[in-house]
Amino acid sequence: MSTIIEIKDLTKKYGKRTAVNHLNLNVNAGEIFGFVGPNGAGKTTTMRILATLLRANSGEAVIAGHSVKKSPRGVRGAIGYMPDAFGIYHDMRVWEYLDFFGACYQLRETERKRLVNDLLELVDMTPRRDDMVDKLSRGLQQRLGLARTLIHDPQVLILDEPASGLDPRARVEIRELLVELARMGKTVFFSTHILADVAEICTRVGIIEGGQIVALGTLDELQRGLAAQRAVHIVVLDQAAAAQEFLSALPGVSGVETPAEQTPQTRTRLEVKFTGDDTALSAMLTGLAARHVPVVHFSEDSQNLEDIFMQLTKSSLE
Repeated sequence: MSTIIEIKDLTKKYGKRTAVNHLNLNVNAGEIFGFVGPNGAGKTTTMRILATLLRANSGEAVIAGHSVKKSPRGVRGAIGYMPDAFGIYHDMRVWEYLDFFGACYQLRETERKRLVNDLLELVDMTPRRDDMVDKLSRGLQQRLGLARTLIHDPQVLILDEPASGLDPRARVEIRELLVELARMGKTVFFSTHILADVAEICTRVGIIEGGQIVALGTLDELQRGLAAQRAVHIVVLDQAAAAQEFLSALPGVSGVETPAEQTPQTRTRLEVKFTGDDTALSAMLTGLAARHVPVVHFSEDSQNLEDIFMQLTKSSLE
């Protein structure tokens, strides 16, 4: 996959405080990239630099081949940016709001009319086209704001907290819309505090703290990278002693325990501490089956994104 956002050594300071600290990050075309971090980590500052609204003190960012320093106009043509709090205009109807921004991008009137209709259909707001913008619910305003970012057909969407303040149903609708936009070939780069949404739809996640990326990858990669020791839970019907002897002798197994609480009595639960890879994990189950040990449960503990986030951003809470 080709890189569409490339950030190199990006640094931004506000007086003595460093908001973004030599940040390096690449995002591939077509990704839904989740940008996650605690308050004050540097998310919004980074996104404003990418949107050419702030100048970095040093470093570079290139979007769709355009430098934010040398070619800001090119960047603005390639991106659709939605800040965490965007302005709405009173005394404007929904279709007028979109038409106004289309005119700002110097689109012809006939082209704007078609685009407004298409975008309202995309965000499921056609029945609301004549509603006043300031009378819309927060969720509908977010959908309208997303439609506005698409008016000039950008390659990249930079969205700062697009689901902020929405109720659960509206969050699901925004999430589904982001997935649909990715299917259409858009690259989605968004920040959020709603970790469940990130885990649900993102192709990759970047966790930022202190202005630097502290973890980057898919959720599985982040889980593997942080879990120095894996916890495997096995339940057998009988032959628990044979199972324990076999497991204890396996490479990568540092311990096999039988918890005091065992229910029901016909089953034995084993907890295995393990540092091997997935191939070794599969061989563990295959070996038990080859020894005719009746296994009724075999699973591994996995960290969710919230666990990973708390572990990596612990210093910000101290």
